[in-house]
Amino acid sequence: MSKPADDEAHIEASRAPLLDHLIELRKRLMWSLVGFVVAFVGCYFFAEQIYAFLTHPLAVALEGQPGRRMIYTALYETFFTYIKVAGFGALCISFPIIASQIWMFVAPGLYRDERRAFLPFLFATPILFIMGAALVYWGLMPVMIHFFLGFETPGGAGSLPIQLEAKVSDYLDLVMSFIFAFGLSFQLPVLLTLLGRVGLVSSDFLKRNRRYAIVFAFVVAAVLTPPDIISQFALAIPLIILFEASIWSVQLIEKQRADEAKRAESAV
Repeated sequence: MSKPADDEAHIEASRAPLLDHLIELRKRLMWSLVGFVVAFVGCYFFAEQIYAFLTHPLAVALEGQPGRRMIYTALYETFFTYIKVAGFGALCISFPIIASQIWMFVAPGLYRDERRAFLPFLFATPILFIMGAALVYWGLMPVMIHFFLGFETPGGAGSLPIQLEAKVSDYLDLVMSFIFAFGLSFQLPVLLTLLGRVGLVSSDFLKRNRRYAIVFAFVVAAVLTPPDIISQFALAIPLIILFEASIWSVQLIEKQRADEAKRAESAV
């Protein structure tokens, strides 16, 4: 019996009624929720330290300037800010658990070759997200803070000074939105490679539309970053590099597919 026939027989033998699938889905969701809740509780106890880490770029930019501070204008603002910080940290920490539960639910319905093909994407997704978040934290945030602090004015006779007094919640929302935006943008190779694997895009198609991709990268950078050229290039250039890496990845998949087709023909 051929290998595809063996795989089909294995899937058919393990096919479960709809109720069993729903029970399995509930089990995976429960484990994911437990992982998130445990991580959330742990992160809440360290929410102040996590927030200090997120505010470190601003603290460095304001270092040596006495009297600088962050403020909150609502009685409950700092508390809910720490709740957001705990949720943000819990999502990052529990992502491997959630991803593994999704994988364990989906994997039994895939062919053996498909499982081997999708595993690298499962590992690449968090790595690329961390790369995007690191670019925001160590690359973009210092430049962006320096840019916006340039709008402060000392004031003088007949005028009042303009000085930053950042709100804790506003700063957190800004940092989190940038981290998620860059992290999701860095999933471009995963998305294009998956589309290439299922045959929706080809390397030739990506090459023909390279110029549009470059324009799109700068448009995305202009929307997501402050209006200075350094920040825009900080996002646009990595996106272009990731697009080129996607072309190479799709080419590799096409080569593997062609080699498998040749081996199948020679076997016949």
